[in-house]
Amino acid sequence: MEDVRLGVIGFGLRRSLATAGHHPGSGSRVVAVADTDPAALATAASMIEGVDTVADYRTLLDRPDIDGIVVMTPDHTHLRVATDVLEAGKAAYVEKPLGITVEECDAILATAHRTGVRLYVGHNMRHMGVVRLMRDIIARGEIGAVQTIWVRHFVGHGGDFYFKDWHAQRANTTSLLLQKAAHDIDVLHWLADGYAQRVSAFGDLRVYNRVTDRLAAGEPKHDDWYAPEKHWPPLAQSGLHHEIDVEDVSVMNMVLDNGIVAAYQQCHFTPDYWRNYTVIGDAGRLENFGDGPGGVVKVWNQRRSGYREDADTVYEIPGATQLHGGADPLIMAEFCRFVRDGGATDTSPVAARMSVAAGVSATVSLRAGGVPQDVPELDPELVAYYANAQVR
Repeated sequence: MEDVRLGVIGFGLRRSLATAGHHPGSGSRVVAVADTDPAALATAASMIEGVDTVADYRTLLDRPDIDGIVVMTPDHTHLRVATDVLEAGKAAYVEKPLGITVEECDAILATAHRTGVRLYVGHNMRHMGVVRLMRDIIARGEIGAVQTIWVRHFVGHGGDFYFKDWHAQRANTTSLLLQKAAHDIDVLHWLADGYAQRVSAFGDLRVYNRVTDRLAAGEPKHDDWYAPEKHWPPLAQSGLHHEIDVEDVSVMNMVLDNGIVAAYQQCHFTPDYWRNYTVIGDAGRLENFGDGPGGVVKVWNQRRSGYREDADTVYEIPGATQLHGGADPLIMAEFCRFVRDGGATDTSPVAARMSVAAGVSATVSLRAGGVPQDVPELDPELVAYYANAQVR
């Protein structure tokens, strides 16, 4: 079986996806990388032996030796780059979030529909061990039918990752409630087997607006931009983006189309960095402690009691110790299989769009003082089209 030949557009912080997809002779190889940053191209050349590097991504679109293209450019460029890839007839992997508005997502889905080209969205958390484990526990009926889900996201490195570059501006992300929560909303939807239908949210910019050490417009990030041992407490951060207009703390409530009630909370100035899920059914509940190998998912389902640490069942979280709990190699393997053979995948373009739609609607609510918002529905024709090959 010949390798699936991949092109990569954007070789930044998510470059682990590119290296995870480079296995010459074993199913897939990266043959070309495009990036406007010469330093990124130099890094690609050093990490992927024999790869072609170019500044203009459009040179990849007509290459007959490329089967699929991985799009890892900044969020606000996804519409332009992804539609160019699809119009060129190349299978597209688009890193999450699919877009920063509902309209952008719908345009990408419509382009893939019209052209008949395969579209895959990089929600890699569906391949994380903790998510798989929770989904399996639910599927086995260990907590009964799911009734409510609560998610807390402690973004301990938020100041480093999201307030020193383009993420800090609404024009590039809409909000961090969308940008970061797109992952968790998608997981929540998957665990609940439903999509958010109505949302309400509150949030604020409470900490990083008080940091006065800022980059000048156009100034690159400092070499020590990521230094957890140095940048604590959060007000000791330095070299923040010259413009910050996104919130650093937010809370979101939602009602799903199947009646499940859910909540999501996000904070970018916590000392720890992990996600906590609580799923309550009509016959028990589960909760994760840690979200990677070494952590556990506990299940309480045998009796009522006061607080007790000794859950009725404790499951160790499986998965490799690599970045994202080993999810990156798994999602790239699924994408390459999808490029080659098509068929159902654990990720879903429709689900990706719905996570963005929920995040966008929550942002509108947040900035309107919590006024509830209905999540826009997707065109039934597109729902039906993607249901033929892909599921929630």
